[in-house]
Amino acid sequence: MTVPNKHILLMDGPDSKGLIYHVTGVLFRHNLNIIHNDEYVSPSGQFFMRTEFEGVFDNDALLDELKTTLPESANQSAITFRLNPKRKKNIVVMVTKEHHCLGELLIRYAFDELDADILAVISNYNVLQPLVSKFGIPFHYVSHEGKTREEHEESILRTLTIYEPEYLVLAKYMRVLTPGFVNHFPNRIVNIHHSFLPAFIGANPYRQAYDRGVKIIGATAHFVNNNLDEGPIIAQNVKEVDHRQTATDMATEGRDVEKIVLSQALKLVFNDRVFISGNRAIVL
Repeated sequence: MTVPNKHILLMDGPDSKGLIYHVTGVLFRHNLNIIHNDEYVSPSGQFFMRTEFEGVFDNDALLDELKTTLPESANQSAITFRLNPKRKKNIVVMVTKEHHCLGELLIRYAFDELDADILAVISNYNVLQPLVSKFGIPFHYVSHEGKTREEHEESILRTLTIYEPEYLVLAKYMRVLTPGFVNHFPNRIVNIHHSFLPAFIGANPYRQAYDRGVKIIGATAHFVNNNLDEGPIIAQNVKEVDHRQTATDMATEGRDVEKIVLSQALKLVFNDRVFISGNRAIVL
């Protein structure tokens, strides 16, 4: 199959001599132009590389040559390659009642700044439906009232089958997802947490922060796994505060940090800049 335009090649595995030379050489032999290249070797010796390139090529032939002509010193069975077209990702956003993160994403989407297509918004309340309708995006109200957590998530999953998103974005979705649900989207659910993790995990972090007299507040965007607020961290930021500010003041300041951190994290994820290594996110 002949594939045109820009692509991103992701490679990771044990480091060995000549890996960069090998990959760039294969791309050269296929008459492809490298636009950007980033690499990183962890202290444990794990090699990560992201290569953005352009040209016309045969997908299968390129991957086959990359895999079968690695340097003799390389551990071929432990090295993985992923080849992704450089394009917008298809996403569904999940929300509860707070508007600030959703609003930021909708505006960025409307002005083609999101690197993604928002296929739909799902909420367990209908509070944000009027906002979403202004952008012409389908809104699905899936109430959790009178349902077990598993029953509610089954209803959400049925809705998601309509869209088959590549990623789910939790833009202040205030319900804990079960392992059964998370397993449908491994490393494909991005959440924004209203504190600088790992501090102040769980509910009401700004009250926790105020009670501790913190001097900075922050926000953390991370992938969701089966441990509450402990998935690989993609992006974080902080803002200075002082004793003059109440918990309400801190929450207001925090919302500004949250929406920016979530947008930054999504830009990294949608541009294939994030590798998962254990419970760490390696960002190139």
